[in-house]
Amino acid sequence: MISIPIIISILSLFFVYYLISWIKKQDMGSEKMQEIFRAIKKGANAFLERQYKAIGLMTVILALIFFVIYSLAGNWLYGLQLSLAFIFGAFCSALSGLIGMWIAVRANVRTASASQTSFSRALTIALRGGAVSGIAIVAISLIGITFLFLIYTFLGYEPTKVPSLIIGFGFGASLVALFAQLGGGIYTKAADVGADLVGKIEKGIPEDDPRNPAVIADLVGDNVGDCAGRGADLFESTAAENIGAMILGVALFPHFGIKGILFPLVLRAFGLIASIIGVLMARAKEGDNPLRALNKGYFVTTLLAAVAFYFLTLQLLGNIWFFYAGLVGLLTSIAFVYITQYYTEVKYRPVQEIAKASQTGHATNIISGFSVGLECTGLTVITISLALITAFKLGSMTGFSGGGLYGTAVATMGMLATAAYILAMDTFGPITDNAGGIVEMSGASEQARKITDKLDTAGNTTKALTKGYAMGSAALAAFLLFSAYLKEANLEIVNLAKVEVFIGGLIGAMLVFFFSAFAIRAVGKAASKIVEEVRQQFRENPGIMAGTSKPDYARCVDITTKAALKQMVLPGLLAVIVPIIVGVVLRAEAEAGLIMVGTIVGVLLSTVLNNAGAAWDNAKKFIEAGNLGGKGSPAHAASITGDTVGDPFKDTAGPSLHVLVKLLGTLSLALVALFI
Repeated sequence: MISIPIIISILSLFFVYYLISWIKKQDMGSEKMQEIFRAIKKGANAFLERQYKAIGLMTVILALIFFVIYSLAGNWLYGLQLSLAFIFGAFCSALSGLIGMWIAVRANVRTASASQTSFSRALTIALRGGAVSGIAIVAISLIGITFLFLIYTFLGYEPTKVPSLIIGFGFGASLVALFAQLGGGIYTKAADVGADLVGKIEKGIPEDDPRNPAVIADLVGDNVGDCAGRGADLFESTAAENIGAMILGVALFPHFGIKGILFPLVLRAFGLIASIIGVLMARAKEGDNPLRALNKGYFVTTLLAAVAFYFLTLQLLGNIWFFYAGLVGLLTSIAFVYITQYYTEVKYRPVQEIAKASQTGHATNIISGFSVGLECTGLTVITISLALITAFKLGSMTGFSGGGLYGTAVATMGMLATAAYILAMDTFGPITDNAGGIVEMSGASEQARKITDKLDTAGNTTKALTKGYAMGSAALAAFLLFSAYLKEANLEIVNLAKVEVFIGGLIGAMLVFFFSAFAIRAVGKAASKIVEEVRQQFRENPGIMAGTSKPDYARCVDITTKAALKQMVLPGLLAVIVPIIVGVVLRAEAEAGLIMVGTIVGVLLSTVLNNAGAAWDNAKKFIEAGNLGGKGSPAHAASITGDTVGDPFKDTAGPSLHVLVKLLGTLSLALVALFI
């Protein structure tokens, strides 16, 4: 049975190779398009190279620290195992982010070129580019965990002991995901905000106007933030969820044997097959709504995943109640799609409300957008709560001791069963965004711009949907990791009436707000440097605005890179150091309080930030489409302010909080022996 996830993952990587070969055969367009593509590729490669060097150094240092600490505690062997798994997980997570960025910068120019002749072909290229990232990332996660499981069982460890030994893999993935998402988010929003503040507001030029010195940095940011960062994020989600579910499966070993431990890996493998078929089914005719084609692929993937869930549950677990628990997870993922659509799409009340508020000024736009973010927590919490309680009750119906908790684990598996396709939809967004920028800067036809605008609008929605999905899956995965932590720490209850536990909970809540403050402030600081640079170039070289000379794009790229890497270190280290101090000083139960309260606050705040930011963005796009005065109107100016405020909310702090809440669980699980 252990061979199933390996075989399917390897076959999936062959499919990825086919997609890459197909994409590379597509036309790259005019020489001007290729010139812009090369500038984006150069900037993205430079940032990722410098970022990964910094992350790699911190990873090695932390691995050595963990080994030394466990050696001093008299358990050097576990320290060595943890450190090696930690480095391996970090490497795989970094590789996942690199794949996401690598394919995105090659698919964008081909999507731009295809938009000159065919909407359908442009959509197919962009989605298949996203599919390379999604399928490869889930496959690498499966191969990494299965490889470690095989090594430890080959060395003679009991299968029930192995899941606890490989938690370092999830911790390493979490750490890289945090820095990748945080650093990429700071980069992309610093460039975006800087370009918008000077270009749109001060100079009144279009978003992707080649006269704007920050425009290349902005396009680079889409790749290093939305592609590399989110790729590492969802890699970490699948890895952490698989390991957490395997740990809970150990409790049911007397009933299911090794099948209960390996069930998450086998199920994830069949989710890959469902996602591949979904990608191939997502086709559009000329003139179609792109979201209709993307949603068709998603629902095909979901249906096939449900069918696989049914047969695998009966075959491996022999109990229909666990299938129903998995169905809860699948339905929860669909619910988050619709909740996010309601709060972020232009045709619904929340975005319309923000757009109308823009008519009375900047302040009312901000007030309306922030209220939408606060409001959306209601449906989010109700959905998560119903999913958890229903899955727990269904698991309990099996009559097995620990069946309730395993039911919640199976629900989390259900929600992440479509992860590969969801990530394909997510990467579709920055690919189409870049394609629109390339079309604008290369002076392509108006028809090509209309097609890329249409794709970009759909891409904005898919990015928002993915963040909603990632946040919901983070909530379920965090509960799963919390349950696994209680099991490893031999804790049955967490008593908040104990002063140490209460303090741990307070610190967990504070960490979420502190981390968000540093992340948002980092964007502000980095954006200020870009604003100064762009203003200076316009001031010193009047030929830029006249169109007689080219701006210095490379200077903006370099400034953004340095600023983002500098600003990501403090909040990233804060997220690692604070939980370790709490666990060592206040011990295991206080650490449980930190995880529990930090998870709850983190899920709520990320919901506010993600949905408020996306709603502000789409309210601006609604006005730019010619509504409420259109471009250049007072309402448009107010909507740009809201969108600019929302940028670090939805693309830096919000997505980074998804990773933070899971990092709290994987870190605590990996170091639980130090806290007991």
